[in-house]
Amino acid sequence: MWVPKWKRDQDRGVDSPIPTQVVSNEEFLPRAQTALQAEWEHKIGELSEEKARKLGMERREFMRSSMGMATGFLAANMVYGPYWDVDAAETEDPAASAEKWPKDEYFIFDVQTHFTDGASIGSRGAKFLKNVGVELSNKKEDYGFKNFVKEIFFDSECSMAVISGVPGREINKDKAGKVAEGRDRRGGVLPSWLMSQSKKALNELAGCQRVLCQGNCAPNHYWNKRMNEPDWPALWDQVEREVKTYGIDSWKWYGHTDPGRSGDGFRMDDEKLAYPFYEQSKKLGLKVFSCHKGFASQSRTLGHFAHPGDLEKAARDHPDLTFIAYHSAMKHGPWEPQFKDPKEFNTETGDFAWHNELMKIKERNPKMNNLYCEIGTSFGSLAVLHPVMAQHLIGKNIKTYGADHVIWGTDCLWWGSPQWVIDAFKRFQISDELCEKFGYQKVSKEDKAKIFGLNAARVYQIDLKKERKAFPSDALSKLKAAYHDAGGQRDNAVHGWVKV
Repeated sequence: MWVPKWKRDQDRGVDSPIPTQVVSNEEFLPRAQTALQAEWEHKIGELSEEKARKLGMERREFMRSSMGMATGFLAANMVYGPYWDVDAAETEDPAASAEKWPKDEYFIFDVQTHFTDGASIGSRGAKFLKNVGVELSNKKEDYGFKNFVKEIFFDSECSMAVISGVPGREINKDKAGKVAEGRDRRGGVLPSWLMSQSKKALNELAGCQRVLCQGNCAPNHYWNKRMNEPDWPALWDQVEREVKTYGIDSWKWYGHTDPGRSGDGFRMDDEKLAYPFYEQSKKLGLKVFSCHKGFASQSRTLGHFAHPGDLEKAARDHPDLTFIAYHSAMKHGPWEPQFKDPKEFNTETGDFAWHNELMKIKERNPKMNNLYCEIGTSFGSLAVLHPVMAQHLIGKNIKTYGADHVIWGTDCLWWGSPQWVIDAFKRFQISDELCEKFGYQKVSKEDKAKIFGLNAARVYQIDLKKERKAFPSDALSKLKAAYHDAGGQRDNAVHGWVKV
């Protein structure tokens, strides 16, 4: 049976600032908690009880403090090994964390954030899920835009975010031929019109630019079945609408999905499908293409389109475009049996499936500068299950592409507030052993600053001097201050799904 992670924790009396198992965003079946993760979870509970009692605090209050976060990482080191930079003093004195990890040390720009506004993800009603006893509820308040603002901006150090697309096809006109607007356009879980509407509302509230948005439209979304080709007029109509009317900041493509019922997925290097789209987008001035790569097990027939191999020719043929490979093309998540297969993750080389193919693209094209690696869910899931593999992920990305071509993303709200992932990356370092064996470099504060936000700001052409100057006095900062003054705290609630 699947349940939201927060519900599973509530039922078991678990209160942890860090998810102690991998959660599903409904793109794959979740994996049960491992024995080591269960031990880690127990150790967090044991230490937090002891420390909260010693400090005369309620356990819930303690777990939502910087001391609770530090306790989570200290417990991880006790179970997995000394992978995270944490001092015991941080677990009993908030000043210790404040001094070591200043809140304003990094500009954090998350390019992969989601909400659903209560809309149901299609997989929730899938027959195969019902057959295995999966019953999924849908609490609008968990996935809604208000909770998005609270958890992304109030409960974390995130300064800017991209509302990231989820594949869906909007309806341009109703049956009477009238152009549809708003909810009449439908478009699935997180349609372009809703991302745009939310972006404008939040930026208007803030009085400066806090969020960007993506467009879902892709080459196979409007299909002429008689001609077996895109319905070009409808496609160009939607492309222009998303750029000019919605004001999107990049495209989000899922080549392994088929919202237009074309009967197939599409490749990024398809000269008949993708290339005309690129040219049309260039004419409209939009040159950033974010693409889901890896994590394709949810699409048994089209999953191969999530392989990163099609990025090589596309990026080489279009040096004036920017391509961002989401998830760094990691094929198998820790929830899949192949994750432990030596052929999928080679401990001798540190290579793992599909990610190594993304690395080879750069190795073959050392002068290619328009392809970036994004680390949403890949880093977070490895951090809570396989810290050594997390080191290989970051180590290879930096060694191969450079620290200036790695992009920060978290895939939250699925993982709850992104603060725990932010803390994990602040505390992250590559071991001396792996540096010596694989030629990795230690990750410097300058590297982390680039990855946390400076790289994304450059890609999206954000004027950081102007925007960051506005942040301290904007309405969002004032609301955040009021929220904390009134005792607002992280919920430590993870909204993704787990198996129980």
